[in-house]
Formats: sequence, C-alpha cells, structure tokens
Amino acid sequence: MLDKKTKEKIIKKYRTHDSDTGSAQVQIAILTEEIKELTEHLKQHKHDYSSRRGLLKKVGERRKLLKYLQKENSAAFLELAQKLKLKVAQKMQEEEQEELAKEKKYINPENEEETKEEETEN
Repeated sequence: MLDKKTKEKIIKKYRTHDSDTGSAQVQIAILTEEIKELTEHLKQHKHDYSSRRGLLKKVGERRKLLKYLQKENSAAFLELAQKLKLKVAQKMQEEEQEELAKEKKYINPENEEETKEEETEN
C-alpha cells in the first residue's frame, strides 16, 4: 500500500486539472505504482498468495480503466501509456487495431455486394 506522500506526488503529476484526484489517469497511475510495489514484495515472498490475489485484482482494475480511457480519450491514453511505460497498453492497442481490421473486412464484402447489385440494376 502506498503512503500518503507518494500518493499525493502521483496525483499532482498525473492530474488533469487543479482539483482532480480521481480521474482515470490518476487512478491508473496509482494502481501502476501499487502493482510495482506488490511485484517487488512477491519476488521476496513467493508463497504470499493473498498478496498475489490482490495484485491480480489491481491488474484487472487497471486494465478496465485503461480500456475506458482508450475509448473515451485515445490521445490521453497514449500519453499516459508512454509516461508510465506500460506494455499492457501496447497490447491493447494492437488488439483494437486487429478488431477494427476484422470489422472492416466484414463490412467491406457487404458494401461490395451492394455496389455490384446497384451496377447491374443500372
């Protein structure tokens, strides 16, 4: 768990405006720091399964917040991912690009058929 001073530093660094304490960017930054601390703890205490469960919950929560931020504000998402040096964000971007490519492939054949039908009618 982060101490109060560390948390305040993170909030000041990643906030979007002066009174911001709970935006997605701030929450992701705090979770990232907590994940780093838990990872270091688990390197020393390999059999601490309750901490391992907590780590997995934090990773899942951060992933949800990253997805939300990516949908709402992709520019802020990219900026935050670069600041925090997140590998997860790179994977999420690749997955989203693959999904868009699949959707385009799925949509394009239908459009081509419609245009062919229109051409034969004329």
